[in-house]
Amino acid sequence: MIFRQFKTQADLDAAYDVEAAVPDFMAYARQYVESSADYRSRATHHRGVRYGPTVDEHADIFPAARKGGPILIFIHGGFWRMLAASDFSFVAEGPQTAGVNVVVANYTLAPKATIGEIVRQMRALIAWVWENADTIGGDREEIYVCGHSAGGHLTATSVLTDWAGDYGLPHTVVKGGIPISGLFDLEPIKRLSFVQPDLRLTDAEVAAHSPAAHIRRVPVPLLVTYGSDEPSEFLRQSDEFLADWTRAGNRGTFLPQMGRN
Repeated sequence: MIFRQFKTQADLDAAYDVEAAVPDFMAYARQYVESSADYRSRATHHRGVRYGPTVDEHADIFPAARKGGPILIFIHGGFWRMLAASDFSFVAEGPQTAGVNVVVANYTLAPKATIGEIVRQMRALIAWVWENADTIGGDREEIYVCGHSAGGHLTATSVLTDWAGDYGLPHTVVKGGIPISGLFDLEPIKRLSFVQPDLRLTDAEVAAHSPAAHIRRVPVPLLVTYGSDEPSEFLRQSDEFLADWTRAGNRGTFLPQMGRN
């Protein structure tokens, strides 16, 4: 076995291959792009707002009509190596309409950036949002983080950040997290031939940036969710992470999405 029950590299690859899990992956990719462009044409927003010094450290901000509401930071997926904030403007429509200020994150992709650098950028964004909440128009006491796939991983690393020790901010900067189809253990990712050439994960990075290895008691509730028709390892990773999360005394809820991919 090369990992758990997987006998071959092809078996393990298939358990993480999102594109091969649906008949036409590009239909979803087109939906992301077209829906995002459509919503930007209708929504009040500010594109490319910088939160850090490098060229990719920027975010698209969709402020709510009324000031003082919660702030939701959304982190996109793509195995840390694909896609951008502009592909995910569509996620802002529901929350923004409901009075939530939405910040859609952009970050440097692999192989240009390491996993550690991407984690740092998302933590820097959250600190920037806390410091600039008044400018955004939201409440710094109600910052929530949500992310899909690789963004689910980055949601978990954000929740587990030592905000007081590393940033001098309140330890409750993030009030809640929503990892969607997240990746919490990087060890099998390191073994994946179709991702590893771009990620170039080392054993040290796997140990440092696998949220599953750093679960501790934190005052942040999680809402964990995935589609039941997704590749098997996405289901396992979320199930095991949530079980370990609650076993550590943390608050966590599972939202099932049956028949979804």
